[in-house]
Amino acid sequence: MGGKGWEIHNPEGANRVLVTRRLPGTRWLEILGKAGCRVEVGTFDVAPGAEEIREAMGEPCHGVVGQLTEPWGAGLFEALHRAGGRVYSNYAVGYDNVDLEAATRFGIPVGNTPGVLTETTAEMAVALTFAAARRVVEGDRFMREGRFHGWMPSLFLGDLLWRRTVGVIGAGRIGSAYARMMVEGHKMNLIYYSPHAKDELERCVSSYGRFLASLGEPPVTCRRAESVEEVLEKADVVSLHAALTTSTRHLINRERLGRMKEGAILVNTGRGPLIDEEALVEHCRTHPSFKAALDVFEDEPVMKPGLEDLSNVVAVPHLGSATRWTREGMAILAARNVAGVVRGWPVWKGEDIAVFLGSSPPPAVPSLVNARELGLPVYAE
Repeated sequence: MGGKGWEIHNPEGANRVLVTRRLPGTRWLEILGKAGCRVEVGTFDVAPGAEEIREAMGEPCHGVVGQLTEPWGAGLFEALHRAGGRVYSNYAVGYDNVDLEAATRFGIPVGNTPGVLTETTAEMAVALTFAAARRVVEGDRFMREGRFHGWMPSLFLGDLLWRRTVGVIGAGRIGSAYARMMVEGHKMNLIYYSPHAKDELERCVSSYGRFLASLGEPPVTCRRAESVEEVLEKADVVSLHAALTTSTRHLINRERLGRMKEGAILVNTGRGPLIDEEALVEHCRTHPSFKAALDVFEDEPVMKPGLEDLSNVVAVPHLGSATRWTREGMAILAARNVAGVVRGWPVWKGEDIAVFLGSSPPPAVPSLVNARELGLPVYAE
């Protein structure tokens, strides 16, 4: 399909692949081209809707690279199945926008892009933490409005986080990376909540604590909390890194906000619906020393009314993975997922996804989240 809103690459390719938005870099296009794919790329300024995607699929359509902003439900997977689709790859590590059960029912493997987002997203969480703690956005606005007339002893006083307590809810790859950045960079004690103990994270913090003690400094500590409430009550900063599920939607609600310290900082680089945004607006209004730093939003791209008016809220437009290296790496992984399935390759089960960013990756599909349910073969080194 070469109509308005779509551009064609490698038109002679035997396998037709739809990519719903332009992706950074060019290597992903080369990967699909070498796999014999005709690639049709959406050139929309805004994300296409389900009907636009369904119409663009046509027949045949052998694979799709889609976005986390697109609701991939049973209707789209049924259409992809009818079109001869063999794979869908989400340009994201999370896939809460995907009806995984429906995809599996229609025999469609679902790919994602883990690994390359870890440090990048953790860095954004750190940046947001300190932007809120040190009131960077307020100060920037103050300067731009021409209101700065000289240094003042009490101008925009913020919070010192050195040697205080950081709380992490959801200590997976990104949550653990953020925790280590805050502990190792700012000597903060760590309290985290996760359904399972994170032994490697605890070992890292313990080793760093022993290093500090060897220098004659107080060691840092790490403790796994028994509940979310315990983290909220003890931490000076709480960063959310939990996956979005039916059980974690509105994980932070009115009651739990009330359990946080008066001057605490709440950071969210995970998924917007983890926070009840209406409750957050009310809490920030009535607790002016409380601060929130948000990269994601409940009704993204829209903020709940009142949020934009709060000076104690830092808000950025979903920039967690927004470094050139990461976004291009995501495109490469998404393309390799599609190219690998099209070629009939087995699924990679190793931890090191970075091997797929190089020029000589193994003949395997990097990451399919429902490979086991579909009984797909596993790559044997």
